[in-house]
Amino acid sequence: MKAAQIAVVLFGPEGKGSFNESGLAGAERARALGHEVAVHWVEPVSTDERARALRAICATSSPDLLVAHGGQGDLPVAAVHGEFPGTQFAITQGGFTGFNTASVEVLQEQSAFLAGVLAGLATTSGVVGHLSGEKVRPGLKGRAAFAHGLRASGRPCRFLTLFCGGQHDPELAYRAASALQRAGADLVFAMIDGGRAGVSQACREGPMKQIGNVLDWVARDPEVFVASAVADSGRCVTSAIDDFVHGRLTPGSHRAVGLESPDAVRLVMAPSWETRFGSEIESFRNRLLKGDLSLQTEYDGEEFDWQDAQIGAS
Repeated sequence: MKAAQIAVVLFGPEGKGSFNESGLAGAERARALGHEVAVHWVEPVSTDERARALRAICATSSPDLLVAHGGQGDLPVAAVHGEFPGTQFAITQGGFTGFNTASVEVLQEQSAFLAGVLAGLATTSGVVGHLSGEKVRPGLKGRAAFAHGLRASGRPCRFLTLFCGGQHDPELAYRAASALQRAGADLVFAMIDGGRAGVSQACREGPMKQIGNVLDWVARDPEVFVASAVADSGRCVTSAIDDFVHGRLTPGSHRAVGLESPDAVRLVMAPSWETRFGSEIESFRNRLLKGDLSLQTEYDGEEFDWQDAQIGAS
């Protein structure tokens, strides 16, 4: 029997960003399982350009399965999936489904909520920042959950949240993070990808510490990171491929994995923070798992006008 032809699409510059690193690792795990997987990097950021790239991949290679990694895939897949009824699509961290499209995600919002609780408990300035790039579904849900956790900590805090407009621009992320720091933030939850180096640079230049996401950033850079809201989305890539090959990926379905699978979703803390705050974080984790706490995934508060703050500081 001919092996299934599988395409994995990563949105962003090749080799940049932890989110895409996670997705690439997921594709490589699928290859190790014996599946034939072609990886495609799509750098343009507009929906139309991304849709054209997906259309070209489908037209030239006719994959049996195309996995679009990240919520950035929602709109492009929605635009093209109907043109290729012979291809099945899967979106990781997205929400779109269709007659030939499924969605698989790890619940970043659960670890983001715990990160918000931690930030509320730990901030000394009383000002906490959130920084992301594009306003896509996973980022919006993560921001809302982080804000909810901050409130749930029980400490009054000023919350400064912004989307700088790009996931992979270190200079842009540096300017945005610096604006948060000048506004008094001593902690920033950065849901950013290739631009993370700019956030870390701003943290190194001042007293602000960073909470990462997707991967364990505490282990990678303990000088800058005090915690990381792990949500290993690359596992969705592997499972979507393996499920498809074995007939378990159902079009129109949406499947999610959360804190009940700590290898995929968890909050990692620096050892000293684990000692200080670990028991309270575990209490909130248990409440989420038991269903005693209803997570908020929409945010209707103000956003920090970091561009005006930047002009005012110049």
